[in-house]
Amino acid sequence: MTSPLVAEGAALAALRSVMLRVQQAAERSGSKPDRVRVVAVSKTKPVTLIRQLYDAGHRCFGENYVQEIVEKAPQLPQDVEWHFIGHLQSNKVKTLLGGVPNLAVFESVDNQKIANNLDRMVSTLGRDPLRVLVQVNTSGEESKSGVDPSNCVELAKHVKLSCPNLVFSGLMTIGMADYTSTPQNFQTLSNCRSEVCKALEMPEEQCELSMGMSGDFELAIEMGSTNVRVGSTIFGPREYPKKQE
Repeated sequence: MTSPLVAEGAALAALRSVMLRVQQAAERSGSKPDRVRVVAVSKTKPVTLIRQLYDAGHRCFGENYVQEIVEKAPQLPQDVEWHFIGHLQSNKVKTLLGGVPNLAVFESVDNQKIANNLDRMVSTLGRDPLRVLVQVNTSGEESKSGVDPSNCVELAKHVKLSCPNLVFSGLMTIGMADYTSTPQNFQTLSNCRSEVCKALEMPEEQCELSMGMSGDFELAIEMGSTNVRVGSTIFGPREYPKKQE
């Protein structure tokens, strides 16, 4: 069994390696490295490991499950920029927003109902407007959440025009597990951005593209990603309990 100190040292070295690869990919694509945000996805990992990266200067972390993020957030400094990147049930909206006052971005708005529920709860709690991304299912897999590309403009319009407590900030996709097909997924999201920005009359540079994970973040950056979600490459394999509730 790996000791916590070894794990922390490995995670810190891995983060530095990822940041260098991000910089190189950005330079290859002709964009500025500081325009690409690295979300360190810490699901199943302990607070001590997150704190190690925080102490080294990293501030942006992501979680997929409400229970985990509401347990971890209060144990870490308030200037952590939390991203929620999982599917959220409507009955968990209050738990998430109430339990994580420093939630910076909700990356997975995939229908009008969840947008409306987030909008109402932000108002009820009196918190600052919440930045959100519309999740697009670019791979067509039924197992993946996200709006169909043909409906992304409609959902983005709804967030922008009908949810005053939300700030439409861009689009997100998970892509496919088969990384050979991700260029097409990434191109689909880029095309969606063009359509959305035209419909909303907003500059494309103000519309983020959250795409790319541990296995494909460099390609994603080369294809325009401004937000990559890197988990296992930084933290190592997920550590799921043998029996999950």
